Amino acid sequence: MPVCRRKVTVIGAGNVGSTAAQRIAEAGVADVYLIDVVEGLPQGKALDLAEAAPLQHHDQYIIGTNDYADTTESDIIVVTAGLARQPGMSRDDLLLKNAGIVRSVVQQAVHYSPGAILIVVTNPLDAMVHAALEASGFPRERVIGMAGVLDGARFRTFIAQDLGVSASDVSAFVLGGHGDTMVPVPRYSTVAGIPLPELMKPERIEELVQRTRVGGAEIVSMLQTGSAFYAPASSVFHMVDSILNDRKRVLACAVLLRGEYGIDGLVVGVPLVLGASGVERIIEVALTEEEKTALMTSAGSVRGLIETMHVASA
Repeated sequence: MPVCRRKVTVIGAGNVGSTAAQRIAEAGVADVYLIDVVEGLPQGKALDLAEAAPLQHHDQYIIGTNDYADTTESDIIVVTAGLARQPGMSRDDLLLKNAGIVRSVVQQAVHYSPGAILIVVTNPLDAMVHAALEASGFPRERVIGMAGVLDGARFRTFIAQDLGVSASDVSAFVLGGHGDTMVPVPRYSTVAGIPLPELMKPERIEELVQRTRVGGAEIVSMLQTGSAFYAPASSVFHMVDSILNDRKRVLACAVLLRGEYGIDGLVVGVPLVLGASGVERIIEVALTEEEKTALMTSAGSVRGLIETMHVASA
């Protein structure tokens, strides 16, 4: 086995996990170890990705495995493993099943990589970050949820399409839990530095805010047999890249709050500086009373998930 450079383990070889592995490897950011409980699945996808390397002009190693020992000394562990909601399955059913999966895979992974940074992608996202925190015993700085990057990307896309401008010139600001109660903040969203409210009528902004909140469901309704994975995988890549290259990018991510924004002991999406040590600092901004209320409502939804998860495991 060749000696690896920087090493990222992606747990779960489904669409999100395998596409994230592709993004990371093809950008030359790190070697990738793709692990899954299904025998042959990660090996096959890894081999396919490896065979694309000569064409994509990169030299990263992409290894598929079913053995956590192969993931030893990973710099980052990305958790995408989990179930999609099936017909007849309640939200609580999904919550409890995925909490069990996340706890199990995290415990196995951190045994071999005690110094890693965890990026959690499995839904329901905010609750799964709590589960990963408990299972790993890691400090909050090294257990981060991928949500705000994706939600912000969706908001940016809708704004750019509506205004007919480049999406790269749009910045979007999204707070709160990853779900219907997320809090896009138009006041802090800009187009080439111009605040969004100066470019768009309030009622149209609200329409785009609501579309952002249900952005994942919109794609599910179109696909019918799957969910989004290209944009989620790209969101994972940007987090991995910021950590491994110590870019200190300001990104919206889910993290355990300890008094920030008036919230204590809950995982909520907020803007933060992401660098080599993980969460380097949380950025607090002034919110209007309406925005504060919306954020507290979103945090309340997360609290409900955590209580359900803890009661079931008691």
